[in-house]
Amino acid sequence: MSPLAAQAISTRRLDLLPLRVEHAEEMAAVLSDPALHIFIGGTPESPQALRSRYQRLTAGSPDPAVSWLNWVIRLRDESCATGTVQATVGPSGHGLIAEIAWVVGTPWQGRGIAGEAARGLVDWLGGQQVRTVIAHIHPEHRASAAVATAAGLIPTDEWHEGEIRWHRSSGATTSTIHRT
Repeated sequence: MSPLAAQAISTRRLDLLPLRVEHAEEMAAVLSDPALHIFIGGTPESPQALRSRYQRLTAGSPDPAVSWLNWVIRLRDESCATGTVQATVGPSGHGLIAEIAWVVGTPWQGRGIAGEAARGLVDWLGGQQVRTVIAHIHPEHRASAAVATAAGLIPTDEWHEGEIRWHRSSGATTSTIHRT
């Protein structure tokens, strides 16, 4: 199995750009609000710490069967980064499975950016033959539950480290994307 590589994805308002180490400084500012960590834990990272993390992520998974895919969300009209989406893709008993996550900086929340980015990501993954998409969401994080719903995921009865597992299986897509 050859690993997947992140490719640029365009949606109606957004460009999802494959993560590069050079994004660290801009993203440190985008992700600087401690409130972003209420449900996921941790604290905002400095540009240097984020640069180190981005170096590890862009180097790829040590497991050749697993792909680490990360994108910066860029709001096209404002020409600025607003957050990230990511997918960890690997084999399962029924084809490829992806675990996805997203974060949008506080100034850009409430504008549908995370939902649009997640839909674009899920659609792109479907085009890469990913059959199952999952996300883990804190039960009190209503905004992330709305994003998961927008991306076509539904909550399950399964829990993982205090979070509800959301799931989507199929080849169906939720919106039209343009690969660039």
